[in-house]
Amino acid sequence: MDSSKVVENIYLLVIVTLISVLQNVFFAQKVERECKSHKTNTSAFERVSCANRNCMDVYPTFLAVMWCAGVCLSQAPAAFAGIIYLLVRQKYFIGYLGQTSQSTPGYLFGKRILFFLSLMCTVGIFNYLLTRYYGSDYKEYVETITSAASALLLLP
Repeated sequence: MDSSKVVENIYLLVIVTLISVLQNVFFAQKVERECKSHKTNTSAFERVSCANRNCMDVYPTFLAVMWCAGVCLSQAPAAFAGIIYLLVRQKYFIGYLGQTSQSTPGYLFGKRILFFLSLMCTVGIFNYLLTRYYGSDYKEYVETITSAASALLLLP
């Protein structure tokens, strides 16, 4: 396969991954700034540190399902869901800096996006198996449904 064809199939996923790295840098700087400006045992530092830790715990899962969904099924809906997830993760982090209950909507919305990406992975793998062993390829239909369903992620 030509290398330009490979890049064409993953460039949106690469962009979302790079944006997520920048977001991680922002979170780390926020923790460092809070650590330097206050004593390390303050509640503000604990909240920032906990929010950062929670975001980092889910980060590998997010990357895995986003890339799997993008490669196995369709790049555009997976990248769109990835961008929405990053926005939700930002909302979660900022909400956690206030009262921890302010982070709950971001947490629940993030779980829904991860479920959507996981579902995309499963459907993509299932379609591959159908194509491989039975010769039935439903990828175009599934991509259409997935593209339409990804817009539903915007609903609260």
